[in-house]
Amino acid sequence: MAGLEQMTPHSRPQSETAPAAALTGALEAIGTGAYVVDPEGRIIAVNSRAEELLARPTEELLGRDAHDLLHRDAHGQRLPRTQCSMRQAFHTGRPAQGEADYFARGDGSVLPISWLITPYDIGGGSGTLVVFHTSDHAQKAGRQPGSAATPLSQLERLALLAETTTQLTSTLDVDEALRRLVTLVVPRLADWAVVDLITERDEVWRALVVHADGDTLVQLEDLQGPMPPIPEQSPMPLSKALRGVASAVAGPETYQREPDSGIAVEQRRLFDATGIHSAAIAPIRSTREVLGALTLGRAGHPGKFTTADLPLIEDIARRAGLALDNARLYERQRKVAETMQNHLLPQMPQVPGLQMTVRYLPAPDASQVGGDWYDAFSLSDGATALAVGDVVGHDLEAAAGMAQVRNMLRAYAWALREPPSRIVDRLDEAVMHITEVAMATMILARIEETDHGHWMLSWTNAGHPPPLLISHDGLARYLTDGHGLLLGTGSGRGRTDASVLLPPGSTLVLYTDGLIEEPGHTLDEGLSRLRRHAAALAHRPLASFTDQLLRRVRPAANDDDVALLALRTPGRT
Repeated sequence: MAGLEQMTPHSRPQSETAPAAALTGALEAIGTGAYVVDPEGRIIAVNSRAEELLARPTEELLGRDAHDLLHRDAHGQRLPRTQCSMRQAFHTGRPAQGEADYFARGDGSVLPISWLITPYDIGGGSGTLVVFHTSDHAQKAGRQPGSAATPLSQLERLALLAETTTQLTSTLDVDEALRRLVTLVVPRLADWAVVDLITERDEVWRALVVHADGDTLVQLEDLQGPMPPIPEQSPMPLSKALRGVASAVAGPETYQREPDSGIAVEQRRLFDATGIHSAAIAPIRSTREVLGALTLGRAGHPGKFTTADLPLIEDIARRAGLALDNARLYERQRKVAETMQNHLLPQMPQVPGLQMTVRYLPAPDASQVGGDWYDAFSLSDGATALAVGDVVGHDLEAAAGMAQVRNMLRAYAWALREPPSRIVDRLDEAVMHITEVAMATMILARIEETDHGHWMLSWTNAGHPPPLLISHDGLARYLTDGHGLLLGTGSGRGRTDASVLLPPGSTLVLYTDGLIEEPGHTLDEGLSRLRRHAAALAHRPLASFTDQLLRRVRPAANDDDVALLALRTPGRT
């Protein structure tokens, strides 16, 4: 939203950003006029119903200060900011509503309105949702949303559904989606929320039992956990909801009769332990299947749920179902990608005298898993090959391309008793003609023991971040020689080799750019961070060195996978 926040009052975006488009989509689900303003009060998203009511196109609304453009008195005169009740409520940052106010329409007329405003997540920042309709439909003034003791007005229901859509569709983590769901409904609709989920093995798991303790939400973990199987014929409310049959209201008396299933026993235990005197239970469905059930319970106030409350709770549960289904599909994709990547990465050879360790960390986003790799293998002349690389792209195709490049590299390195540069030249030519890989970076090195018991490293670098060499005393330097173009350019220029005698007890680190690249920071900053921490960790055992290096250096905002190979030579005897 940064771009929108920087607009001048009369400017408009050239094209709608993805977050703004998502906001607009959420607002369209509201059955009356709605718009969202940024922290400065400028309109950043609007629905078509608001355009119609205000007789103004979206282009005339976006980027404008909502107060200056719309807020008027009954005679159409501009309201001083100090006299505008909506503006004052906006600055408090809390939900509020009012009636008998007026908006200026595009045709010069004045529109009597009732309104509700509430804080609203705008994707990485805070905004305010404004819901309004003509005052013919005004609800009783003075109610404050957020209290389960007072029935929600139609405006409040619409605002809650819009907020539910935005909150739940903006995460692909199941646990986070459940946390947001509970925060939305407790204590606004109830003081207890219970979520039962059907796992992919058709088992029922009570994922959350949460209640409001003042402003704090508290989990009752002893009521959470595995549940009995879903009975096929039970008419009890939760059993029917878990089968996707219907939603219902229930109370303690519903489960006082002889239980017909294990689930009924658990429901009786829930009512007894929580003191819930009234509950509404709705299925959580996706477009493909039933995912579970949402139970809202009231214990702290006398109001009971009625069948009139069920449509709203069903709408919320339906939105939760779509969000949970998306999150599950995402996690399934991520697991497939990680499993594929881990199976493609090789086991390290045992080289007498050398210590070696490797690490692979997948990207936080499943769609980013793919192209980073490492390798080490014995050569036909007794030396050991080391490689690390990155196939351009972040998906399963990149992972498949990585496997092709790595396997061809192994074949060439074993068959050709030539320097690394010649092997990579041959690989580059093959990649361009017999694979779908567009571009890739890599380092190929060979390490072998000399006649004097030292270790010699020779390498060539195809557009990859340089290796880092750290002495036993903590002196760290990058090996910048032997650098050439990345694979796939078709330049035909020959590559060069470089070599260095590794000091006793020294550590060599080969890595991919996910370790050092961070949005908003230069590559030199990342390289400096890596060198500084590697030098400080030089005395650690190699496994500890590697783990701590990843923990300290990998950027928190990293959106790429990381492959790392660390090697240590024997110390002085």
